[in-house]
Amino acid sequence: MKIATWNVNSIKVRLPIVVEWLQTHAPDVLMLQEIKTTDFPTLEFQQLGYRCEFVGQKSYNGVATLTRQAGADSVRMLAGDTADEHARFLAVTVDGVRVINIYLPNGNPIGTEKFAYKLAWMQRLKSEVQSMLEAEIPFVIGGDFNVIPDDIDCSDPKIWRNDALAQPETRALWRSMLHLGTVDAFRALDPRPGQYTFWDYQAGAWRRNIGIRIDHFLTSPQITDRIEACEIDKAPRALEKASDHTPVVLTLRG
Repeated sequence: MKIATWNVNSIKVRLPIVVEWLQTHAPDVLMLQEIKTTDFPTLEFQQLGYRCEFVGQKSYNGVATLTRQAGADSVRMLAGDTADEHARFLAVTVDGVRVINIYLPNGNPIGTEKFAYKLAWMQRLKSEVQSMLEAEIPFVIGGDFNVIPDDIDCSDPKIWRNDALAQPETRALWRSMLHLGTVDAFRALDPRPGQYTFWDYQAGAWRRNIGIRIDHFLTSPQITDRIEACEIDKAPRALEKASDHTPVVLTLRG
C-alpha cells in the first residue's frame, strides 16, 4: 500500500503537475493540502481511477484525499471544537487503515490568537491520536503539520527561532504525540540532516537547498510494523509553477 501526502498550494494552479505525478507514481492514496477551493476538480481524478473526498474552503486551506478503492466512515472535522470552520481535517478508512489528512495551522505570528489556535488544534489532534490508540485502530496521519520537529529539520535553526513552526511549545506537543506510541515514519528510517519538504519561493531557497521538513507521516504501532519505505520526492519542486512543498511517499507491506 502506497500513501502519499502533498501540500499543493492551490490545486487549480498545480493540477497538471499533480495529474502527471499520479500517472507516473500511481499511489493507492494521495492526500492533498491547501487545495484552496470549494470546487475540487473531481472529474480529472476520476478519469485516472481515483475516488475523491474533500473539504474545501475558498482561497484558503482545504484538504482532499484521493483513493483507488472506496473509502468508508469519512469524518470532515477534527473533534473538540464545533466552532472551528477551517477546512483542515479529513479522515477516511481505506483497506482497514484509518487515513487522516491534515493541514495543521501555521500559527504565526507567535503571541497572537493564531499561535493559540495552533496549539489548541495540536492538543485536539493529540486527543484524537490517544483515542485511536486506545481503540487499537491502525492509522496513518499525513499532511502539512507546520512543525519543524528538530533543528536537523531546517537548514538554519536561527532563521526559525521566532517562528511558530519551531517554538518549544509546538515541538513539545509534537513529541507528546510520539510519546503516546506513534512514529515519525520518515525520521524512523532516515536520520540524515538536510532532508526537507518545503522550500520558500524567495531568495533562491530551492536552488540553495534552504528548506525545512514540515510534511510528515505519523503511524500507529500496527502501521509502523508494516513500513517498508518513506521517501521525499524532490522532483516536483524543480518543475515550472511548482508548489513550494514536495510529496512524501509512505510504502507499507501487506
